Amino acid sequence: MSETRKRANYTLELKMEAVRLVKGGQAVSVKAKVLGIPKASLDNWVKLSAKGQLKGAGDKSVSVEQMELARLRAQLARVTMERDIPKKATAYFAGNLCEVRLDSQ
Repeated sequence: MSETRKRANYTLELKMEAVRLVKGGQAVSVKAKVLGIPKASLDNWVKLSAKGQLKGAGDKSVSVEQMELARLRAQLARVTMERDIPKKATAYFAGNLCEVRLDSQ
C-alpha cells in the first residue's frame, strides 16, 4: 500500500544557516543528521548557494515558536548523538575483549 508523503518545505533562513555551517568547515552528513534533513538536500543547497540560486519555500513567514522548535530539535538530535557515542563504544569494546582464564591445576 502506498502512502502519499508530503514534501518538506524548508525556509530560506534554514537553508542559508545550514549552508553557512557547512561552509564553516562542518561535514555535510553530520550537519544534515543534526538538523534532521536529507544529506542530498543539503548537498544541493550548498551547490545552489555557490551559484547564487538558493531559494526558500515561498513567502511563508516563520514564527518565533517555529524557529525555537527547529533549534530545539537540532539540539536534541545533537545531544542524543553525543549520548549514544559512549554506549556504542562500550558495546564495541566489550565485544572485542578476550577472556583470560587462570586455572590453578
